[in-house]
Amino acid sequence: MDLRDQLKNLFPTHEEQDFEMPEEQFKQKEPLVCKFEKKGRNGKPVTIVEGWEGSEEDLKKISKKIKTTLGIGGSEKDGTIIIQGDNRDKIMDILKEMGYKTKRVGG
Repeated sequence: MDLRDQLKNLFPTHEEQDFEMPEEQFKQKEPLVCKFEKKGRNGKPVTIVEGWEGSEEDLKKISKKIKTTLGIGGSEKDGTIIIQGDNRDKIMDILKEMGYKTKRVGG
């Protein structure tokens, strides 16, 4: 007699139901840092988003969303997203819509 049969004997009027565990959503603990940089890039301005704590796959999805929404180029690696040009405000708005906290660094 297994546990299921024992429970049926104890609670004969109970109807068994299927139950699925809800997927746990990733929560970012620290805010994402959004900063502007020109040094070391031949004077070309870029916006850098740092502080990602999730998986590389999720980072690529966020980067793609930013790049397609703004229609500009960029890349992502090692927990940072690099977007061409000074687009801090627009990027911060997109990240807020996606539910992430952001922090602006620099002028």
